[in-house]
Amino acid sequence: MKKLDPVQQKFILHWGEMGTRWGINRTMAQVHALLFISPKPLNAEDIVGALGVARSNVSNSLRELQGWGIVRLVHILGDKRDHFESIRDVWELFRIIMDERKRREIDPTCQMLEECIAQAADNPHTDEYTVSQLKELREFMTTTSNWYTQVRQWPTGTLVRFLKLGGAVAKLLRLGQ
Repeated sequence: MKKLDPVQQKFILHWGEMGTRWGINRTMAQVHALLFISPKPLNAEDIVGALGVARSNVSNSLRELQGWGIVRLVHILGDKRDHFESIRDVWELFRIIMDERKRREIDPTCQMLEECIAQAADNPHTDEYTVSQLKELREFMTTTSNWYTQVRQWPTGTLVRFLKLGGAVAKLLRLGQ
């Protein structure tokens, strides 16, 4: 892999910083960024050389990215090394990341809220305000989760058109009130 140019460096560093804000390891996010902008699959040594990080860090990051389903292993004819590439379609990438975040974060939170509400029903000493807040949060989480599950099934073109409507959707919904 050739040396990264300033634009590539800027993108990779920013993606790594954003990853940490999203609760993802910086190196994992940087490996993904590199693979996303690479026109061809890269092997682990290429990634180590481009990012200047430890081989073990790259290996762990690649394993985790494959677990998320956003990076896949590919083989190059005549090369015994494993190569990796990112999903190229940004809409599919977004869907996969959202699916994984829903599975890891939203679903367990909904389950925990159900358990807390059930426990509160069995405990007469639980504060009513707490129960009310938990129920409101559960309703919000369930509604948004169900909405996402429905929208997730839309073809990309439909989703793009919907998102580009922006404020027109709000106007349409106000007309129905």
